[in-house]
Amino acid sequence: MKLRYSPLSPYARKVRIVAAELGLADRIELVDLDASRPEAGLAPENPLGKIPALTIESGDVLVDSPAICDYLEDLAGKRVTAPTGAARWRALRLQAIADGICDAALLRRAESLRPEAQRSAEFDSRQKHAMEASLDWLEENAVELDGDLDLGQISVVSALGYIAIRFAHEPWAKGRPKLAAWFERIMARPSVRDTAPA
Repeated sequence: MKLRYSPLSPYARKVRIVAAELGLADRIELVDLDASRPEAGLAPENPLGKIPALTIESGDVLVDSPAICDYLEDLAGKRVTAPTGAARWRALRLQAIADGICDAALLRRAESLRPEAQRSAEFDSRQKHAMEASLDWLEENAVELDGDLDLGQISVVSALGYIAIRFAHEPWAKGRPKLAAWFERIMARPSVRDTAPA
């Protein structure tokens, strides 16, 4: 299998953590590329031109981290997230919130790269509010991050790691002691530590 990714991508990091937790990391070749360049080498079966993209044994290409993680779970014959019930819905809710943080952060990052005269302070403010409100929700509901590692927690740690780098000037841990303590604990886990962006 071949995973096209960027070391900074929180979505790709999610996939890499899941692969490590399932014992599949050594079966995946990592191909580091810049998805912002059309000629970067993304497979033609990936019309979105986004990462991560996983080329599987059949030659088919899977895109979008939730789909890739689901495939890896099927391949491993085990899951990092409960297949049914309340634990599954909790994990999927955490994943959606974490991915929403990443979506807003990436939109803010893209906006910051536009020529200054074309940037929208209102747009940036809306995305920043979405990030801040979601981080506050995670702080208030930090108990949901307890328990065995699952896709929700993996998504959250990937999001926090990304914004810690891209938005270092807006430290997410400030005023969120429960979330910060959880992050420090989970960073000690080998799959999380080994995939941390440099």
